[in-house]
Amino acid sequence: MKENYFKLVAMLERLHRLFLEALKIELSRMNVRDINNVQCLILYNIGQERVTIGELTSRGYYLGSNVSYNLRKMIQNGYLLQHMSSHDRRITHIELSEKGQELYGKLHEVFTMQVQALSREGMSGQKLAEIGNALVILEKFWTSLL
Repeated sequence: MKENYFKLVAMLERLHRLFLEALKIELSRMNVRDINNVQCLILYNIGQERVTIGELTSRGYYLGSNVSYNLRKMIQNGYLLQHMSSHDRRITHIELSEKGQELYGKLHEVFTMQVQALSREGMSGQKLAEIGNALVILEKFWTSLL
């Protein structure tokens, strides 16, 4: 079991990196040059909501990236809008701009096509859910060690 455990840990990192590379290729196909793959993942996690930086950070794991730096770049490049909280000046809310909404729509199409391709490869929604459930157990286990 220990050998399988370590194989899984290594595979998780490899899969995340492969996903980011696949996203990088899609950005290139769309001729999008002013946002990178990690920033796209952040953008997609924001979606149609208005979130704080803290909420966004807790939602996703952006391997080896500085979320604050990436948000600043995305604001500079017109993908995000930033609003100061009227109740607490320390809190900043972020939402997608029109440009960000447009890219979100394109990413949504890409991910839909990827899910359809996975289905053709024999990966059913049920199998994905089972894998997701196993990963949740692993996440809870690691969290309990902290």
